[in-house]
Amino acid sequence: MPKRLAPLTLMALLLSGPAFAALQPPAGYYAAVGQREGKAPICPAVPQPYTGELQFTSKYEGSDSARATLNRKAEKNFREQTSHITRLEKEAGRMITGYMRTGQPERLECAIEWLDRWASADALESEQFNHTGKSMRKWALGSLAGAWLRLKFSESQPLADYPQQSARIEAWFTRLADHTVREWSDLPLRKINNHSYWAAWSVMAVAVISDRRDLFDWSVGQFRIAANQVDHEGYLANEMRRSQRALAYHNYALPPLAMIAAFAEANEVDLRGENHGALQRLAERVLEGARDPAAFAQRTGVKQDMSELRKDFKYAWLAPYCSLYACSEETRELNQEMGPFNSFRLGGEVTQVFNGRRADSGAPANSPP
Repeated sequence: MPKRLAPLTLMALLLSGPAFAALQPPAGYYAAVGQREGKAPICPAVPQPYTGELQFTSKYEGSDSARATLNRKAEKNFREQTSHITRLEKEAGRMITGYMRTGQPERLECAIEWLDRWASADALESEQFNHTGKSMRKWALGSLAGAWLRLKFSESQPLADYPQQSARIEAWFTRLADHTVREWSDLPLRKINNHSYWAAWSVMAVAVISDRRDLFDWSVGQFRIAANQVDHEGYLANEMRRSQRALAYHNYALPPLAMIAAFAEANEVDLRGENHGALQRLAERVLEGARDPAAFAQRTGVKQDMSELRKDFKYAWLAPYCSLYACSEETRELNQEMGPFNSFRLGGEVTQVFNGRRADSGAPANSPP
């Protein structure tokens, strides 16, 4: 018979699992708060926290299986139904960006007041939702948590004077992240598309805020599923089904994937090699398509809708992407000409936080390989 372990020895063994360093964001998130003179804005009234069912009209209502034909009436309904949520995302993000630029405490206090009000109301936590509703939940979470990261990790420690509010807000983010994991897990491959990637970005942001390794691992797992969906030519089969919007949705898939890869790299997980360099293959396919969409048109059988591809901010993924790779001269020029990027879905000033250093070698991101 083996000897029985003493209780204290047994407890030590149980508690001595693998040790992990605290999760951290890319280096740019530690930047100090700026200082600028100027008149501080008046804090607007907080939009009413949304605590109802997350049952929203899809802007593609009535479309065929490609879900590519915009229904103007449905879109209007969707915008009205979600107006308070979108306002919170955009305005709270602007307040945080404004504070990080100027150091004006009124901007910080206003952002915290807005977020704390929604957190205290358990907003966006309804268990009654449709696909558009759960999509709004994860989009909002990515926007808000992505902006909060700059406050959380700034070397200026702007949240030090707001411990109770910060705790409530971060607990709310964590609850929303747990919702997101449940709602976007174990989907059949044919249903895993850009929505799952955006869900994974929102969970990654919260993982780092809350130092939740399980959330980090889930996000990385979703990235790996996405990488394995990229074929040898850089196409995503599920986005190709979007007909005239196929190229636009390939481009839309890149921001969350590039952000996840950058955050993973900051925590010593290198995702660039997944599926033989899938992220780079996808990025190159999109950039080639933006220059000449003929290949996408040929594959889908329809002319591509280029309206979204003509908006510079849609290429915000270039900021984290060119921090991971030694981008080509042409790509570096695009990054510089279209930027600096400010995307509320990615937490605001992405160019500012990916401030020109390549993660693999420490060399300037704009230097040749």
